[in-house]
Amino acid sequence: MPSAPTPPRAGEAGPPGPAADSEDDSGLLAALLDGMDAALCAFDAEGTVTHWNREAERILGWSAREAVGRKGLAGWAVRAADAREVEARLMAAMDAQGRQVHEFALLTKDGGRVLVRTQSSAVPRADGRPGGVYCAFSEVHTQIDLERSIALSEALLDDASWNVVLVDADLRPAIVNKNAARALRTGRTAALGRPLGELLDQGLEELESALQHVLAEGAPPAPTELWVSLREAGEGFRGLRGGGAKDGAGGGGAGDGAAARRCWRSGFLRLASPLAEEPVPLGVAWIFQDVTELKRHEMDGSRLRFRGNQLHRAARAAAECEDPAEAATVHLDFALAGFADHALIDLVLEAPPGARSGGRPGPDRVRLVRAAATPSGAPGPCPAIVAGGIPLAYTESHPAIQAAERCGSVRVSASRAEEAAATGWAAARKWPDGTVHGLCAALRSRGRTLGVVTFLRASGRRPFDRGDTVYAEDVAARVAAALDLAQQLG
Repeated sequence: MPSAPTPPRAGEAGPPGPAADSEDDSGLLAALLDGMDAALCAFDAEGTVTHWNREAERILGWSAREAVGRKGLAGWAVRAADAREVEARLMAAMDAQGRQVHEFALLTKDGGRVLVRTQSSAVPRADGRPGGVYCAFSEVHTQIDLERSIALSEALLDDASWNVVLVDADLRPAIVNKNAARALRTGRTAALGRPLGELLDQGLEELESALQHVLAEGAPPAPTELWVSLREAGEGFRGLRGGGAKDGAGGGGAGDGAAARRCWRSGFLRLASPLAEEPVPLGVAWIFQDVTELKRHEMDGSRLRFRGNQLHRAARAAAECEDPAEAATVHLDFALAGFADHALIDLVLEAPPGARSGGRPGPDRVRLVRAAATPSGAPGPCPAIVAGGIPLAYTESHPAIQAAERCGSVRVSASRAEEAAATGWAAARKWPDGTVHGLCAALRSRGRTLGVVTFLRASGRRPFDRGDTVYAEDVAARVAAALDLAQQLG
């Protein structure tokens, strides 16, 4: 036998050798085995237990001192009746390719039974021949929980009807499922790593604020509804409108650009690493669903109820007015609430013959005179209607002239460039400063055009839409009836 190495003298380091390397390797192997999350045991070619880690001890209760060196599992880790079958299936891994997966019922030290799922594989010798088997196992319910979590993640990212986006700690998409990619109008891989500002226009600040809150504080207790609009390739930031409508467009789409906005009901989950001693945020799972149509129906219903109540209150208040002209301004005051910033009443100074039959006028153009206007400075009620006056210098393309000639309604909005110089745009139309949206409705009564009522909005409000036009025409009909009665009595 080779002689044992000479121990070093005091204060002298011994030379490294096979024994020192073996001790280091053994310590490293023990640390690796004991640090594993899965239970592990190993057998030599004769079926003797050679390794047993702490996770195996935790699951079954048998310590490494009690397990290592035992021949097989019969009578202590497996019932005697099942031992032959279990050991045969485990040792068969030496002659098989790859890993073998089985489920066994093992015995605990206190006599209980636990169902485990095992993965076994052959351990080769230096010459390549199988020298034993290692077996990694875990409790079945733990494995099922893991598989269920993985299956849930795969389902959310592939088949879920909800839109799912995993955002990293830098607020950039890391994973996007198919539905989310469709909602963002991008590809699943094209969105990865891009700033959210390249995908979203309006609502970006609210979304980033929500993501930062979740990273810092955790998930909110309830879903959040975010109104957003998407950015498209080759375009700048998209506003609330799809562009400015030109005068005389008949209200074909000045306010319809708001359809680009979407309402996403969003839930957020903070993702933290389960391997860290302290929670380390890996990002946020953003799960959202498009509820735009539902929210629009809710807002439309609420708006209709409010406007119906306003019309009812206006009718009650106008019925108490002795002067029909005052009743007309009362209708206007009630209509302004939540609808417009200003309102004007322009009366026809000299009705052309063609206007009586509802057709286009003759050579003489319609002339309008300002009869009433809401205060453009401090808020207040509309003053009394003043008869007569100097005709307004409206151009032929002015929305009020077009509404009077067409016996209908006209919607207009300033373009982006014109909105930047809203004072000039409004002044050219004889409207208060800051106006960027207008809606003119003809005042019709007994087949005659009495004038035009104009509702105006500033830049802080959305353009008029078709629903607003219907409401304005309803108000105009009531105002026209009061004005017609005032002219008859006058």
